[in-house]
Order: sequence, then structure tokens, then C-alpha cells
Amino acid sequence: MSIIDLARPEIRALAPYASARALADSTGILLNANENPWPPAGDNGLNLNRYPEPQPSGLRRKLAAHYGIDEANLLLTRGSDEGIDLLERAFVRPGADRVITCPPCFGMYALSARIQGAELVEVPLQETDEGFVLDRDGLSTAGPAKLLFLCSPNNPTGNGLAAEPVLDLARQREQTGLVVLDEAYIEFCERPSLASRVVGQSNLVVLRTLSKAFGLAGCRLGALIAAAEVIGLLRRIIPPYPLPTPAVAAAEAALEPAAIAGRREQLDLLMDGKRHLVETLASHPSIRRVWPGEANFVLVRAVDGPGLVRDAAAAGIRLRNQSAQPGLADCVRITLGTPEENSALIGFLKGWST
Repeated sequence: MSIIDLARPEIRALAPYASARALADSTGILLNANENPWPPAGDNGLNLNRYPEPQPSGLRRKLAAHYGIDEANLLLTRGSDEGIDLLERAFVRPGADRVITCPPCFGMYALSARIQGAELVEVPLQETDEGFVLDRDGLSTAGPAKLLFLCSPNNPTGNGLAAEPVLDLARQREQTGLVVLDEAYIEFCERPSLASRVVGQSNLVVLRTLSKAFGLAGCRLGALIAAAEVIGLLRRIIPPYPLPTPAVAAAEAALEPAAIAGRREQLDLLMDGKRHLVETLASHPSIRRVWPGEANFVLVRAVDGPGLVRDAAAAGIRLRNQSAQPGLADCVRITLGTPEENSALIGFLKGWST
């Protein structure tokens, strides 16, 4: 069986839209896309009057090399959110198929499933003395699903996943669905990416983003890594010009060797600050538990989580209340900032109590 057999039949039969840039390159005299022939003010040589490549070749080449994969296994998307949405629309039949999530987790997995009309099945993470872990027995008995979403490190709990349990789940579900591993925060931890494993495991999909470690959240750039057949299928339904030219230029600059080296220095500085913040939180009388996690944030359970968020906001510091997530009553997610921002937070915490 081909992995494409799991997709919606109407998507398998769909002929993709052929844009002007898909039919011909951007050289020569361009009279095929109804564009304005003159660039706008402030263009700065970007040729913003012209449509961009559907999948910019230079960025695809750089990003594939950075991830250690073949270009045929890479689809550029508007952040990870678009990758999630494309998978839902391509594989999930409304009112007929199931999607599994492992809350507490990133809310877009469930929201996209509901928008698509899927049956949502939740197999919550288990809280242990060491942190949050997958309920592997629960996942084994959850039944078939077109998509199973995992996140490593997980947002908002910060726990990472070992490779073998993820690959075992993919092998167990080869005939029934895809296992989607969201690696949005992988650059912050020491675990290896599973991006290269999609070649030998055709129902494994890996999501990556430039929004986090690369500091390009405002550009909305992500990548979906999968078997070449899956990439080809998703290209049938992705919008014709998803990536703005300025965002592509910023991403290409961020992937230059000097930029990557500078970014690694910033990540080292960030994680140094994390250790000091965790120590402060762990000794605070109004913090019941700290989950350091493996990402650029810390999850805490406070005596009064909403109160912590409210009082921090009054001091000009924005934290994220996670109390509505399953199993996270009074929990708050704290993103790591610059040394100066972390110092401001620590100063606030020293004077805060419930």
C-alpha cells in the first residue's frame, strides 16, 4: 500500500492550480501574470511587483542542507500552522476520520481537526515525578486515526521524546495513518531531529519552523518534511504563492553560516539564563512545581497561576496562563527572554507572593 492511499480520494484526483511562476520561470519579458511592470516605492531591489516562486529554490536548497534531507522531502509553509492545516485537509475526511492529540499540547492540532470535521481523540500525557510522558498504552489502544500529533519538545510542558517510541508508533500505524512530529523547539534541546527518518518511514511527518530559534516569527516560515509522495500530494492544495519575497530573503540570510554561528551563541546565552531562572522559581514559596523542560520556556505550577499572570502583567511582564489546558490547573508558561528581561522577571518574582 502507498502512503497516498490514506489521503482523501478527491485530493488524490485533484489537478493542482498551475500558476504563472509554476509554468515558466521569471526570466525574460514577463507578460504572463498580470503584474504591474514597475516596482513600488521602497522596493529596495526585491522586485515586489512580481509574484514569488511557489517554492523558492534557493531557500529550499539551503533549508534542506541545514536539515540534512533531500529537497524532494521538503515543503515550505507559512509557519508550522499551515503544515498542520494541509495535512488535515489532505488526509482527513470530514465526519469520517479521527485525529489523535496528546494534551496538554499545542492547540492548533485540535483546532484544525475540529475545523476539518474530524473526530478528535485525546490521549493525555501522564504526569510523573520526572515530568510529562506519553501514555504509550493509551496510544496503543486508541484505535486507528488518520493523524497522530506529537510534539518534541512539547509545548507547553517542555518534555522531549526519545526517537524509538515515536518510530514504534509510526510502525504500528503504517496501514492506518500518519504520525506527525512537531519539532518547533528542537534547536533548544540536545535530542537529534527525526527529519532524516521520513525516508525509511513513509507515514512519519516532521514539522519544523524558523519562528523560534531562528528568530523569524514575524516572517511566518516553516517546513514540512515527509516522504516525497506526501510532499507531492500537499503541493496540489497549497496556495500558489504562499511565501512573501521579503520573508524568503530574511530566511536565506538567517541560513548563512555566520548567521547560524551567531544564533548558536544566542541560544547558549538563552539556556544559561534558563538555569538561573529555574533556580529562582524552584526556591519561590508561591511556586509549587517547576518543569524546566527542554525548550526556550519553563512551565510552573503556582499557588495561584492566574494571579501570577495578572500581577506580572500589571508590572509590564507578559506570561502565558495554561490553566485551561488538561491537567495544568494554576500552571503558567514563562518564555526565556534577554538577560535584561529575565532579570526584570526575577526582580518581580522576588517581590511577588499570593
